[in-house]
Amino acid sequence: MITLVGLFSKTPEDIAFKKNIDQFKKFKKLVKNKKYSEALKLGLDYLEKVPYNHDALFTIGGMYYLKNKYRTAISFFDRALETGDSDVEVLLMKAYCHQKLQENTIAFECCNKIKELDPKNKSVINLLSELNS
Repeated sequence: MITLVGLFSKTPEDIAFKKNIDQFKKFKKLVKNKKYSEALKLGLDYLEKVPYNHDALFTIGGMYYLKNKYRTAISFFDRALETGDSDVEVLLMKAYCHQKLQENTIAFECCNKIKELDPKNKSVINLLSELNS
């Protein structure tokens, strides 16, 4: 007779995975409720465990953008783009950061990538008109 011991028991990896999911949900709820300082702490802690969660990277970058910490925001947007550089929203936020830092050449590069992906994007059209003026 074969006995399957521990086949359905939870491994430490399963428990950690569940904790990470719960932490991410709590993070998103804090952001939704505009409790940004708490969300930022929790999100940064979450990224230590799950370093390339696209949504967390984008959201944390957005919070730094709101705090006018554009250089820090760009670093999170760059990491988010490493998971897939075809995210128009991340590219747009990165372009806005570069605009705020008066790095218009890089902002134009972001806008051009966006135009390749979504030629009719109204936000990029508006940003380009601001950059050209």
